[in-house]
Amino acid sequence: MTAKEWREANPKLASEGNMRDYTDLLHLVILNNLENSNAEFIILGMNQRERLIKLNESARNQMKILKNNKGIKELEFLQEQINNEDNKICEN
Repeated sequence: MTAKEWREANPKLASEGNMRDYTDLLHLVILNNLENSNAEFIILGMNQRERLIKLNESARNQMKILKNNKGIKELEFLQEQINNEDNKICEN
């Protein structure tokens, strides 16, 4: 899903903040990696079409590798605990 498609599908959330605020850790890690790769590709002089192909390949590979990664799962669990604690504080 592109950012534009997400904004169109979630207009209320899009008006309240950045779409990154509403995604999971796995996708944030992959996005960060892709942003770094894209910057490197630009420095290497790769054109937009080539970069898009490479970045799509990279995103698919990272998703396969990281979706069952123990470290990512542990970080997601910790984030969920933090969110639950924050919600308890806000409720009081």
